[in-house]
Amino acid sequence: MTAADWRPAASLSALELRARLLASVRQYFAEQQVMEVETPVLAAAGVTDVHLASLHTSIAGRGRYFLQTSPEYAMKRLLAAGARDIYQVSRVFRDGERGAHHNPEFTLVEWYRHGFDAAALMDECARLLSRLLPDPRPVERLTYAEALQRHAGVDSLAATLTDLQAAIRRHGVSLGEDTELDRDACLDLLMSAIVGPQLGRGRITFVHQYPASQAALARLSPTDPRVAERFEIYVEGIELANGFHELANAAEQRSRFERDAHERHRRGLPRVPADERLLAALEHGLPECSGVALGFDRVVMLAAGARSLDEVLAFPIERA
Repeated sequence: MTAADWRPAASLSALELRARLLASVRQYFAEQQVMEVETPVLAAAGVTDVHLASLHTSIAGRGRYFLQTSPEYAMKRLLAAGARDIYQVSRVFRDGERGAHHNPEFTLVEWYRHGFDAAALMDECARLLSRLLPDPRPVERLTYAEALQRHAGVDSLAATLTDLQAAIRRHGVSLGEDTELDRDACLDLLMSAIVGPQLGRGRITFVHQYPASQAALARLSPTDPRVAERFEIYVEGIELANGFHELANAAEQRSRFERDAHERHRRGLPRVPADERLLAALEHGLPECSGVALGFDRVVMLAAGARSLDEVLAFPIERA
């Protein structure tokens, strides 16, 4: 620690831009009659996704509680209880994530729209981002398969594990010491290291129709069960958002949680309890809806022309 560590990392002008953009977000949702909500930062269950690591603490007399990686589960409980269109500006936490585009504590803007499918929600994301980013940008939509074919030369639906490993090596990316990467892990590596950095250059790029094995909390496509109704948004090679046509089937969601638990055990990752309250809410009935989580700090970074989140965060983790 140095004597200057008390000062904010970001300039006051960057913090003023952040405040203006946040006001613009709230104005947009007010115009659309989307209600702002608040849900707990601490909850009894965490996220089972093997790609996310939750931070946790203990509460006297109540045991372990998890700092939420997203407000998604609680917001779906509100929807199942009868809430209409809702949004939240939420502080969220993810362990093991620190870098130019990562801070363990960050801000998500997450919202859910009744009656929207993934295509309608992509349209809305484009409208909101056009307000927040400084220059007009054309919008591009690529399927996941098109993006992998265009930028990695891989057929994501038909390629074997050997094909994917060969493509990774062909692009000069090391597989490292992990020689047991499965097919999805190889696809993730191709997307993060090779494809993603090339997306959204001078435009807003939506990547949609992710492989069914990477559906997360999205439903599968009714016309092609090989793919899920999930999308991500990229601008200047940076992932900004992850959206789903939401899975409403409680049995399928429980099955996915169980697969996550099995994979966590296989990888030696900490056990995370499934959110039984979310599953009960799905049993009660989730309305037809789509939802998306937008990384607000990254949007501010792009709007400011900055290269690092530290340029737009008052107090990143080293100064917290």
